[in-house]
Amino acid sequence: MHTHGHPDTGHARSHGHDHGHGHGHGQHGHEHQEGLAELLELDAEVLHDFHDGIFGWVRSHDPSGRVRRIADIGAGTGAGTLGLLARFPGATVTAVDADEAMLHRLAGNAAARGAGERVRTLRADLDAGWPAGPDLDGLDLVWAANSMHHMADPARVLADIRAALVPDGLLAMAELDSFARFLPEGAEGGLEERCHAAMARRREQDMPHMGDDWAATLAGAGLKVEAERRFEVALRAPLPQAATRYAHASLSRTRQGLADLLDPADVAALDELLGDGPRSVRRRADLTVRAARTVWIARPVS
Repeated sequence: MHTHGHPDTGHARSHGHDHGHGHGHGQHGHEHQEGLAELLELDAEVLHDFHDGIFGWVRSHDPSGRVRRIADIGAGTGAGTLGLLARFPGATVTAVDADEAMLHRLAGNAAARGAGERVRTLRADLDAGWPAGPDLDGLDLVWAANSMHHMADPARVLADIRAALVPDGLLAMAELDSFARFLPEGAEGGLEERCHAAMARRREQDMPHMGDDWAATLAGAGLKVEAERRFEVALRAPLPQAATRYAHASLSRTRQGLADLLDPADVAALDELLGDGPRSVRRRADLTVRAARTVWIARPVS
């Protein structure tokens, strides 16, 4: 599930990978993908309780326990798939992503948790159209976490989702309210805020649908919003070691992706945070993890 972190502005929009904010230049090979997969899995580990709360809320909209067939759109390494399997114990999930390596990793993660038989993977670029076949038809629930803003035409994809749902099916769609922040407010002279401003400038170019009026887009696609809720997380010091690794990985991708938009002094400050000196994030005792998501629950209009 990509309800976490930072949109990977250099990544194919149909993936829904929402990490590595601002990354838009020249790292689309194996190393880039490995780093993205690691960040997704750190996000899933560090924000597990946050995500589980979202899945619990989604589950509350299926009071009769009818959900059996689920699709995870932009599934990445499988945090959403696994979270949904835990909350819907009678269900199976078709995990959809445009990246075969991500799906391979997802399948391994599911098998390691004893859920391999409940997961099917499907490589598909949804910008090219909705895949034909039984795996993405007659669905009880579609989960789309931080994937719609990556689409070239999200309204068309949402209309495809509506057509793939059973008449009383559910779409649960999550989108970023804010990118994860790790430094205390105002730290390093406001460095993180300037990085986020640079991300916003890059998003306008690379992801024009981020921040769309999603309720209106859902309505236009024939989906009626049943509920909307904003979820916030704020993890405070002392943080577990995984959170420190998460902060380092995230800020590293910020450094890689935004260096051309940042003042050289800010690039140097990021280098210090990512190094091994006294200002390194690995040595700081004041790191936090702060993020927010909005989730919509929608059903097909009858």
